[in-house]
Amino acid sequence: MKALKNSWIFVLLLLLCACGEAPVYNKSYSFKNNSWEQDVKPVFKVNIPDTTSFYNIQITIRTTTDYAFNNLWFFIRSKSPKGQIGREPFEIKIAHPDGSWIGETSGTIVENTVYFKHRKFPQKGDYIFTFEQGITEQSAKNILDISYAVTKDSNQK
Repeated sequence: MKALKNSWIFVLLLLLCACGEAPVYNKSYSFKNNSWEQDVKPVFKVNIPDTTSFYNIQITIRTTTDYAFNNLWFFIRSKSPKGQIGREPFEIKIAHPDGSWIGETSGTIVENTVYFKHRKFPQKGDYIFTFEQGITEQSAKNILDISYAVTKDSNQK
């Protein structure tokens, strides 16, 4: 009987720990044949419910260990709910100069993430983020996918 009571307490604690805040947005785009062609532009449409909260943005790119470069350049084109458009270049470092991987590796997969923490969005509504490959070659080979996630920052000060 005592073991059954302890099991219920354990299950209750497990459920309480598993109830975190859901992300505002979390989507991925997988590249066909593990190749990001210049004309392929993943789009992520994010609804921001309020302008008073701080958010954390996370961009993750997964490559294979056959990726030939130590970095990846890309552009993010953003469109606000009121139609304002911006375009910025970004670089993700994939490997150190000695060839060792910077991100987390699992088998033949390397995962690199860029964080934009404690950010506010100036307008409420739908933002559209379009990613454009920014290298000088037609295709960036051995890129599996790109993910875009937005979560509310636990620090709202």
